Amino acid sequence: MFKTILLPIDLSAPASWTKALPVAMDLVKASGGSLHVLTVVPDFGLSVVGSFFDEGFEEKALHKVGEDLTDWVNEQVPASIDVHPHVTHGRVYEMILEAADKLDANAIIMASHTPELSDYLLGPNAARVVRHAKQSVFVVRED
Repeated sequence: MFKTILLPIDLSAPASWTKALPVAMDLVKASGGSLHVLTVVPDFGLSVVGSFFDEGFEEKALHKVGEDLTDWVNEQVPASIDVHPHVTHGRVYEMILEAADKLDANAIIMASHTPELSDYLLGPNAARVVRHAKQSVFVVRED
């Protein structure tokens, strides 16, 4: 069944986990598996943008986000669940797919908001993950 579950979240957006986390925990409890919580520090995009940040900024940001994710896990996930936090850096949907493959995840559970016009033009991360993932993907909609 689903022994290794990946839950991508955005720490700054509770809608990315408020409804998806309980679904993920229920699946973990039912399977006796493990939960891997992933947050992605977005890429700067153009290298010219990155040149405006101090040297070492990326490493400091990743470290801080790692601390924040560990705190989040300790606050949100009961000790009875086997949980592993992960922080990556890059394009969100690419990092989700890469992490799912590296972790040999059976399922990805992620939240998706109600689509807006910009989502139809650009394509949201959830849609890209659904299209390209080798794993089962559960999309939990917020209201």
